[in-house]
Amino acid sequence: MGMITPRASEAAQVRRVQRMLDQGKPALIDSKGTRIALPAAIRALLKSAVKSLEAGRSINVITDDEAITTQRAADILGVSRPHLVKLLETGELPFHKTGSHRRIYLRDLNAYAEQRNTARRNILKTMSREPYRAWLYHNTVAVTDGSDR
Repeated sequence: MGMITPRASEAAQVRRVQRMLDQGKPALIDSKGTRIALPAAIRALLKSAVKSLEAGRSINVITDDEAITTQRAADILGVSRPHLVKLLETGELPFHKTGSHRRIYLRDLNAYAEQRNTARRNILKTMSREPYRAWLYHNTVAVTDGSDR
């Protein structure tokens, strides 16, 4: 689809669409006047797109079967490109080559990110339970200097 960049001349229309999306359940009306309610997924996509356009940011809409570059994948994950390449070379993240360039399908990147985030949440849960299991919070004693007696 390519990049969509907001035009200054459309700012008022974009704000109007934002208000319509915020006010309720928008719909499309076909050429015969039939009202078609927008599914929740399309409403969410429109809200996100309109919010970005209203802020003056360009947007790209890509499907999960699109292959992206290693730099784009690294940017999405918030890691360095060398770290991402290490993930590819160790087999943690699948990729294919287009000529001599590595490409990652967005669906594979999203699956990896979800697994990584789930693992992080589990580690944090475990870490937060350890002090309680060790009775560190149950056996605390308030230390005072005696001035409150």
